Amino acid sequence: MSETNAPREDHLRDLDNAHVWHPFAPMSAYREEEAPIIERAEGFHLFDVDGRRYLDGISSLWCNVHGHRVPEIDAAVREQLDRVGHTTLLGLSSVPSIELAKRLVDITPAGLNKVFYSDSGATSVEAALKMAYQYHRQKPGGPEERDLFATVSGAYHGDTIGSVSVGSIQLFHRVYGKLLFETVSVPSPSGFRFPDGMTQDEYHTHCLDEVERVVVKHADRLAAFVIEPLVQGAAGILVHEPGYLSRVRELTSEHGIPLIADEVAVGFGRTGTMFSCEQEDVQPDILCLGKGITGGYLPLAATLTTDEIFDAFLGDPSEGRTFFHGHTYTGNPLGCAAALASLELFEQNDVVGNVRENAETLSRQLKPLESHSHVADVRQKGMMVGIELVQDRDTHESFKPELRMGHQVTIAARKRNLILRPLGDVIVLMPAPAMPGELVRELCRVAIEAIDEVTAAAN
Repeated sequence: MSETNAPREDHLRDLDNAHVWHPFAPMSAYREEEAPIIERAEGFHLFDVDGRRYLDGISSLWCNVHGHRVPEIDAAVREQLDRVGHTTLLGLSSVPSIELAKRLVDITPAGLNKVFYSDSGATSVEAALKMAYQYHRQKPGGPEERDLFATVSGAYHGDTIGSVSVGSIQLFHRVYGKLLFETVSVPSPSGFRFPDGMTQDEYHTHCLDEVERVVVKHADRLAAFVIEPLVQGAAGILVHEPGYLSRVRELTSEHGIPLIADEVAVGFGRTGTMFSCEQEDVQPDILCLGKGITGGYLPLAATLTTDEIFDAFLGDPSEGRTFFHGHTYTGNPLGCAAALASLELFEQNDVVGNVRENAETLSRQLKPLESHSHVADVRQKGMMVGIELVQDRDTHESFKPELRMGHQVTIAARKRNLILRPLGDVIVLMPAPAMPGELVRELCRVAIEAIDEVTAAAN
């Protein structure tokens, strides 16, 4: 740390510790770790107040797409600022929100013709749940009081009450259980851990059978089936077996159950197609988008749905069929302008093609971990990677939680100028979809070095 910047950094850190409550952070430990205070960014690097440069290995929590300070997105936001920074969609409309809605309808799976805006992934899911619930009460041939949602074990759909209810994060349910509504879950079709006595193929068949059993058993009560297509992100980058998503779609269609596809984390190119549903030719009834929608610039989310669901909300105002939901910054013009510029860059720079190339690079560079004594599994789909650390590779025995091995790896990476964030003892690599190949190779090299250092010390 330079002497010039030291007093300023110390002052900022004192203020940070005194006043900022960080998300998902054990604050007592956080205050002692002196995490970087980021002041600026350039390309795919972040700079702290001391001028130290870090490679952004998690794309600013899975949302950055094209890098930071992208001239085209910067210009779009500045141009919109010269018009208006924000105006409400409650009773009014705005040019960017209209243009973006049309653009989203054009690029998402067929049939999703209506766009409802919100401001985060969790709120996009929250809106989807309320849409599905209200739809059954107002649909032609109704009303039906469907009050149960099906979800996949281990799922994370956000941290608002509804999205926590359809998630399966045990910690959340232990703390907030009495606030949540009832759901039913099916086993996650990830091939890493499965019941004793089952082969991987047998477990996959079991997962498909359980989906059918649950859907058939609760068909008359299910308001919707909620799923993260192909990859369960916050569950530890759990990659689903091919064909699972399409089977869920087939069963839900047969029984008239809306399918909610939560593509907040997996959308906008991260798995190798613009949207993950495309890979199994699935058309959901409701699609949730967030994170990368603005290129990682501004808070914005969207919940897309079909004409059939939307039409159930039409009628005379006195009938009370309105969707009673909305946020102050719904469809914020600055966010919409950033999103439109980002989507242009997807086409101009063939970002999805870059994802496919970098997916191969990630696979090659991480191959040495396949024989690492403390790595049980390397899970990857596109540019989403989860590296599971264990005490014993053969038995899959986990490290003791108090060791915080995943966290220790992020500290070791930070010393090497790389920003990572784990999910427990799963090290997540989430480079921005547009990141150049040479930086992806650097990301892998440094991550492996950090894993080696921490696991060697544990021995």
